[in-house]
Amino acid sequence: MPYDDSPPPTRRARPLTVAAALAAVSLTAAGCGGGPQSDGAGGAPPRPGADTGSPTAPAGERPEPSKTASASDSAEPLPQGPLTGRTVVIDPGHNPRNRDHTREINEKVDIGTGRKECDTTGTSTDDGYPEARFTLDVSHRLRTLLEAEGARVRLTHDGERPFGPCIDERARIGNEAKADAVVSVHADGSAVGNRGFHVILPAEVKGGGADTSKIVRSSADLGARIAGHFVRTTGSQPSNYIGGKTGLDTRNDLGGLNLSTVPKVFVECGNMRDPKDAALLTSASWRQKAAQGMADGISSYLKG
Repeated sequence: MPYDDSPPPTRRARPLTVAAALAAVSLTAAGCGGGPQSDGAGGAPPRPGADTGSPTAPAGERPEPSKTASASDSAEPLPQGPLTGRTVVIDPGHNPRNRDHTREINEKVDIGTGRKECDTTGTSTDDGYPEARFTLDVSHRLRTLLEAEGARVRLTHDGERPFGPCIDERARIGNEAKADAVVSVHADGSAVGNRGFHVILPAEVKGGGADTSKIVRSSADLGARIAGHFVRTTGSQPSNYIGGKTGLDTRNDLGGLNLSTVPKVFVECGNMRDPKDAALLTSASWRQKAAQGMADGISSYLKG
C-alpha cells in the first residue's frame, strides 16, 4: 500500500473518571491493534527482508527536523495553557538505526526483576514501513499538541542516536525529568486478523531496582483516560486479542514500566501485520488522530 507521509502540523501555539474512560472504550467502530512481547518489540519478529530500522524515511516523508537527545525538551517559548507547568515525556518506541546495531541492542540490562535486551528493532508493515518511523512521526505530532496546551515536553530520543536508548535509560529519562506523565508509543506485529489498540499498564512489581507500588494506580488512571479518548478520536476498537476487549493490559515484564517512578503507560496503536490496521498506521491523517487521542487522554489525566 502507498505511504501517506504528510508532515506533522507546524508547531504553534473535560475530565474523565476511570469508569467513564473505560465506558468509552466499549464503543464500537473500525479497529486497529497490538502488544509487545518484549519492551515494545511487537508481537511477532520482523519478517525476513522487512525494513524495520532504516534511517531513510519512506518516499515523500517530510518529518519535523530532529532535535538531539540533550535538547529534546521544548526548545521554543511555550504558550500559556491548561498544561502550563506540567512535564510530559514521550518515548518513541525503538530507533530506526537499531537494526544496524544488533550486538549493542541485544546486550542485556537490569530491569529490577531480572535482565532483558537493551532494545529491539521493532516490527514493520508487510511492505516495509517500520514501527520505529511510525513511533517518531506520532511522537512529533503528540509533542506539538501538548506544547500547544503549554506542557513542557521531552522525547527520550529523536532518531539521532546510533541505537537505543536502552529500556532502562528510557525509564530513567522520565524519572529524572520528574515527569507528570510518560507515554511510550508503539505498534504491534501480530497475526493477520488481530486488530485493535491497547494500552499497557504497569503491574505492581517490587524487586531489585524496581518498585511500581507508588505508580500503579496513577498509571491505570492515565491509561484508562488515554484509551477512552483514543477510541473516540480514532474510531478504532480495543484489541480483539489482548486485554479482553477492554483496551487495557497489565504487564510485569517490561523494563520501561518496571523501572519507572512516575506514571507511565505504553500505547500499542495497531497491528502492523494486519492489512486493515496497516492501512490506518500508514495514513498521516490517521496518525494525527492517534496523536490527538493520546493528547486528549494525557490532558484529561493532568487536569484531574
